[in-house]
Amino acid sequence: MNKYIEAIEDLNEDAIVILGDFDDCIVGIAKKIDGCVIVYSEKLIIEKLSKDMSEEDALEYYNYNILGGYFGENNPVFMIDIGNH
Repeated sequence: MNKYIEAIEDLNEDAIVILGDFDDCIVGIAKKIDGCVIVYSEKLIIEKLSKDMSEEDALEYYNYNILGGYFGENNPVFMIDIGNH
């Protein structure tokens, strides 16, 4: 199990984790005024999706289904990897 998932269970048991095999795309935990949430790397998610589809389709899927999904105040946040853009 990812060390961040183990940690978030202690900090916020209601934190949203993306379904599927994205645990290796977690890069940290963000602290907000109302609790903690998981931080995913946008780059790593798109790279993972690109293994099964074109990069264009992966980007569209990410934007619509992952980034565009809102599940409440415990929604994860997505880090933009500036050095890799």
